[in-house]
Amino acid sequence: MCGIAGIVTCAHDSLHIPGGVLERMRDRIAHRGPDDAAMWRNNHAAIGFRRLAILDPTDAGAQPIVLRSGRLIVAYNGELYNDAELRAQLRREAREPLRFQSSCDAETVARAWERWGLDALDRSRGMFALAVLDLDAKRLTLARDPLGIKPMYLWRGSWRGRPQLAFASELSALLEHPAVSREPDPVAVSAYLTTIRTTVAERTLFRDIRAITPGQVVEFDLGDDRLSETTRRLTLAPPTTGDTAEVLGDSVRRHLRSDRPICAMLSGGLDSALICRLATDAGATLRTYCAGVADCVDPDADFARAQEMASAIGSTHTETRVDAQAFARVWTDTAARLATPLSTPNEVAIRLVARAMRADGCVVALSGEGADELFAGYESPMRAAAAHIEAGNHNPGAFQLDSNAWIARAAKRGVLAPDAFRSAEHDEHLLQHYIATFAECAAGNEPLAAHLRFHRRINLVGLLARLDTSTMLEGVEGRTPIADRVVAAHAESLPIADRFAINADGTSSTKIALRNAARGRLPAAIIRRPKASFPLPFADWMSPVANALSPEITDWITPAAIAMVRANPKACWPLAWPILNLALWLGAVDLNRIDLQEPAAAA
Repeated sequence: MCGIAGIVTCAHDSLHIPGGVLERMRDRIAHRGPDDAAMWRNNHAAIGFRRLAILDPTDAGAQPIVLRSGRLIVAYNGELYNDAELRAQLRREAREPLRFQSSCDAETVARAWERWGLDALDRSRGMFALAVLDLDAKRLTLARDPLGIKPMYLWRGSWRGRPQLAFASELSALLEHPAVSREPDPVAVSAYLTTIRTTVAERTLFRDIRAITPGQVVEFDLGDDRLSETTRRLTLAPPTTGDTAEVLGDSVRRHLRSDRPICAMLSGGLDSALICRLATDAGATLRTYCAGVADCVDPDADFARAQEMASAIGSTHTETRVDAQAFARVWTDTAARLATPLSTPNEVAIRLVARAMRADGCVVALSGEGADELFAGYESPMRAAAAHIEAGNHNPGAFQLDSNAWIARAAKRGVLAPDAFRSAEHDEHLLQHYIATFAECAAGNEPLAAHLRFHRRINLVGLLARLDTSTMLEGVEGRTPIADRVVAAHAESLPIADRFAINADGTSSTKIALRNAARGRLPAAIIRRPKASFPLPFADWMSPVANALSPEITDWITPAAIAMVRANPKACWPLAWPILNLALWLGAVDLNRIDLQEPAAAA
């Protein structure tokens, strides 16, 4: 797991940037790669790299990787889970004996690109964001895995009158470039208030920076003065044979490959417990970690259930206790480090868990992201979708937007300042994005499956971004055996009745295939346990930030909405959380008024 930052211009131009800019871009994301820093450059391109060494931690695994006598440069952030198969295939197809210089999967990716070009991405099973510079073809390619597990951002503009492209693993790195503006995009700002997602398709909260979207492959012609681009999209893998337990077990085994200590998040819920069980069945010796509220005594809370599961698999288990002060401290620090608002408050808990992992020497962590979006774990949204279908399924994209809104579109006139709402185009772009995305999800003859597919396309991307940023800020690689392109294709191949059902007595059954896979492997209480995502009292912990709001936010938020948030943030939680995060992002919170000090050590 690593961080990438690069700048290119036309192949016949010279790359002019102030001294140290690329180094600052690269080192702004040093948390993504604390083990090594490297740079490759020629007269018109430069690529910086920060390495978190997981496979072959020796210098042989260093990046960027340079092949073809210096004509092909590859920077790869991710993990390749069919590494052995691709290496074997590359050796079979080689015209002369192929000798790998390392056991690092990044070299496999580079060799695969050298052999198959773009087709290498369709053959790859893994999480990735990568940059490939082909000097012979005068082409730069940026790509992201089909589920969007790893991020990549892009800026297009000019410097001293000549075109430039800059790209990086995080927005904060791009902001180190002197030509990249910090001007907000009102459309994305308004969309964030409704969805708490920091991107809308390619649009980010910064007007001039765009996201490479999940599965997107963008090629830039460096031989063209306009740096023209073409785009294609990767898809999920074809479904494989085998039942859910077999498919998931295979994925977990592949995700266990590491030359550094590996651990797992264990909440005591179905998803993480099943992953931990399959990992120990495959021979892994795990440390497990759980987050919860301090002084919790609920026998059915995450701490209790996680400890029960840890005892069952024999893991060394650590509890990370979160309180109001730690929440405020990590919340504000995370927003500042990432140069974006937080998506969900769970990011704070994940980051604190990752900090404990890193302190114990664990730099690879398994997580259960993907189960709810692939196997139908969200009971209320699925029941609401079923009711919408029963009522005629009119405009399902708009239904998904409005039924899951934090701040409803209908309430925006009372929340966004008038000029800001006009600049946001009255959320028309957001609405059309949801309508178009749902239309892409509507293939097949099971309407409820289309709604679940929409959850994967919209909700899962946000959760994977949450995991990436929260763990990488602490130098930990998060791996998602369920959010895997083969597992996702398997889940898509299942009838909706194998994932979700409304029973004759009016109750609901969620994640049916996963619960069936867990039988005989997990305690019955965990198999039956309903969804409970980080049940911490986040709403109780917002007051210090709400009290520190400054008047500068009134360019974006109405005085009436600010007054509501300041008066009682807990009572208007869906309004307060996105507004307070937006205020942190805009610098409209006086951090000097919040107690963010680390607690004193006990004598």
